[in-house]
Amino acid sequence: MKKKIAIVWFKKDLRISDNFPLFEASKENIPVFPLYVFEENYWSQDFTSERHWGFIHDCLKELRKDLKNIGQPLIIRSGDAIDIFKDLENKYEIKKVFSHQETGVNWTYQRDKNIREFLKNKNIIFKEFPYNGIVRGLKNRNDWSKIRNSRVYSEKILTPKKILPIIGEKIGEIPRKNNESILNKSIGKSQRGGRTEGLKILYTFLDDRCKDYIKNLSKPEHSIQSSSRLSPFLTNGVISVKEIIYEYKKRLKSGFGANRSGWKRNLSTFNSRISWRCHFIQKLEDQPEIEFKSMHPSYEGIRDKYYNDEFFNLWKTGKTGFPLIDACMRHLITTGWLPFRMRAMLVSFASYNLLIDWKKSGNYLAKLFTDFEPGIHYSQMQMQSGVTGINAIRIYNPVKQSYDQDPDGEFIRQWVDELKDVHNAYIHEPWNMNLELQKKYNCIMDVDYPRPMVDHNETSKFAKNLIYSTRKSKDFKELSAKVFNKLGSRKRSFRPRMNQKKIHPSNQLTLID
Repeated sequence: MKKKIAIVWFKKDLRISDNFPLFEASKENIPVFPLYVFEENYWSQDFTSERHWGFIHDCLKELRKDLKNIGQPLIIRSGDAIDIFKDLENKYEIKKVFSHQETGVNWTYQRDKNIREFLKNKNIIFKEFPYNGIVRGLKNRNDWSKIRNSRVYSEKILTPKKILPIIGEKIGEIPRKNNESILNKSIGKSQRGGRTEGLKILYTFLDDRCKDYIKNLSKPEHSIQSSSRLSPFLTNGVISVKEIIYEYKKRLKSGFGANRSGWKRNLSTFNSRISWRCHFIQKLEDQPEIEFKSMHPSYEGIRDKYYNDEFFNLWKTGKTGFPLIDACMRHLITTGWLPFRMRAMLVSFASYNLLIDWKKSGNYLAKLFTDFEPGIHYSQMQMQSGVTGINAIRIYNPVKQSYDQDPDGEFIRQWVDELKDVHNAYIHEPWNMNLELQKKYNCIMDVDYPRPMVDHNETSKFAKNLIYSTRKSKDFKELSAKVFNKLGSRKRSFRPRMNQKKIHPSNQLTLID
């Protein structure tokens, strides 16, 4: 007779606290099989990287220990998830499978559909639980905020004191970090993962580092310390949104920040970004095809005929001739992180000044970001490329951003070694140096460092005309209203912008930075 078990399928919820599937499985009074599947096919996809796996690897090591402390270590299996479930069904009597709903790329969406169908055909109960304020099955956005808030502001789920173990089952090895199954190798490093590390980062941010959060939010040199750095922990469910809000509210209630200048204001801004994070992930939940298709169909393929492979290669290697663009790209390649404004600037430059389609630049950036979160990533790639039809067009000027966000050029010098000796007066626009100054500061233009690969003003003007001429097309306004009804924020009423002359900044909050 087969042994009865309940499976908890861990995916992007790598923790035992505030974990509804685990808590519910612990009440079944049968052995609990805590499963994580290393899916080789997933790691051969273009948007994945060794950097992502390095972070997850750290998280799985600690999750295994935490589960062992309550009765049963994490069990690792490698292969296709559907094959793993078939093998388990042959060996055990699976009473129920518990997991969180996942809002991810199309690959995981199709995998989950296949698992759901398999379990249904085997008459196995599959209980999927809502996750981090994302609402499945919404017809429009009208009630989303209310539902989201009721979930993330509710009480945390208790951590099970004990789960019944699986006797005689090998727990399996966690695949090593430098795994041959992973298509995209990383030349840089990955932020350290794991629950202990995540909580340390959360507490140091709330208790101290947040004091300069707003001040340094967009500054690439300083934001690495004063921003939360929690995004990869949220992406992989090492810490839940509810847990972050709980810690924030606990400090508010205790009066922790009463005598700390700006503490409440800084954390209020941070809390609003947590809400916006959920908002963008909800977009992918409501319309999974935004991974592949522009939200507004009129913009589909609008840049295709302008694609230049040389431009793409110069952009992705940080050799554009714009110092802050190059510094940010090289920093990202090495560290896996940038503050939001710098991410937006990289996308803006690729989309408007180089006319690279957001899907091509998006896949490249996805594998670089340690915190790659599909819902945020593809929503923002489209917003910053101007293809949503419901957001203002915003083109970042890399020279202005350089003066504003790195006024002394310290970040640029750190990451663009060719410019390390250049004086402050020329660090943002080194092409303005005459030959004598170039020799003096050890930077000969087009020899040591390239001149700007494009004229920013001219290419911006061309891109704006391209975007706005499309807005004049037939049915554009009607299609925009449909996009807004499905995906738009309800913070303000919707009036499609048809013939703007002035570009207004929109609410472009994203990622926990």
